Amino acid sequence: MLSSRIKRVAGSPTLAISTRAKEMRADGIDVVDFSVGEPDFPTPQNIKDAAKKAIDENHTRYTPTTGIPDLKKAINDNLNHHYGLTYEPNEIMVSSGAKNCLYNAAVALFNPGDEVLLPAPYWVSYPEQLNLVDAVPVILNTTEEHGFKITPDQLEASITEKTRALFLNNPSNPTGATYTRSELEQIGRIIVARDILVISDEIYDRIVYNDFEFTSFPSLGEEVKKRTILINGFSKTFAMTGFRLGYACGPKEIISAMARVQSHDTSNPCSISQKAGVEALNGPKTALDTMINKFSDRRDLILSKLSAIEGVTCHPPEGAFYVFPNFQKCIQNLSDRGLEIHSSDDLAKYLLEKAHVAVVPGEGFGADGYVRLSYAASAATIKDGMERITQLLSQPTPTPH
Repeated sequence: MLSSRIKRVAGSPTLAISTRAKEMRADGIDVVDFSVGEPDFPTPQNIKDAAKKAIDENHTRYTPTTGIPDLKKAINDNLNHHYGLTYEPNEIMVSSGAKNCLYNAAVALFNPGDEVLLPAPYWVSYPEQLNLVDAVPVILNTTEEHGFKITPDQLEASITEKTRALFLNNPSNPTGATYTRSELEQIGRIIVARDILVISDEIYDRIVYNDFEFTSFPSLGEEVKKRTILINGFSKTFAMTGFRLGYACGPKEIISAMARVQSHDTSNPCSISQKAGVEALNGPKTALDTMINKFSDRRDLILSKLSAIEGVTCHPPEGAFYVFPNFQKCIQNLSDRGLEIHSSDDLAKYLLEKAHVAVVPGEGFGADGYVRLSYAASAATIKDGMERITQLLSQPTPTPH
């Protein structure tokens, strides 16, 4: 009854954990949820007001497939201001979220059998979107010791005659790893020499810490830019996850092809959300500054709590709002003590059932033994959740189940 393609696609582990946590809450259980990748801050008031105004002014009809002109202008002005990038209107398209942009790109670019390089740990939807278009994910495993970043030698050695593109998520979900300009320049030289595409997902570009200077990949030069599809959006930076608004910038031939895909799946992004997006980019950014400062404090807090758990290591994230700690020693310890816990998936279920703390297992990100915790939560919530995890894992003789 079902296509062979869909049988290869797994559901999102993030959404599965989040759904289970909500079900437990509905049953009256106090659950601390570190699973959801969205800011816990409200959408800034000026953006909400712009959305209300759009409704009142009847901006509620179909828009151009690739987005309204004033939003495209705001996107270009924003990229020019921060990174010196300039795109023509036909090199920009707006979609119903950055995820929608990524899928449109996959449909427009990849043929069955095309190889796409995918650094791991990776965001859970990348390999599944490639599976949906019968492309072949080629995994480039990174290590905690090297900051979860690919090396130039690793990239060079992975490129074959079938290689079509590289996915680059910077800053990274789930690790928070963020590439320096020098590291990106090394990648850029290889991309140009081997003439492959880069899909650069920069959805967390503004959420970086300790004065880290973020570099947008296509800003490295014209030869890099013409081989790059830049993906970004409004969900993380402006706490607009429910607005479902993202954008892609790149060569006009590719953007045109992506637009043809979009014309048949969503027609256009939400008209109201687009007006809110204009205000997000053109309006005041005080709420963003406050949010990033809070995230920085929470990052330091959760890192300090993780460091107190015996056997756990965690590379400090330079961006985004996740930590990706290594729980392999804890998993081994729990297994040795008689529990049926042999993977991060088992550990995540154990933490949810026994400590009522929701985390996302590393298997979905291509890294068993690790778990992802979002610190887009209040300091009190982080303290409560980490205390529950610490207490459960420090029990001398947990009861097998």
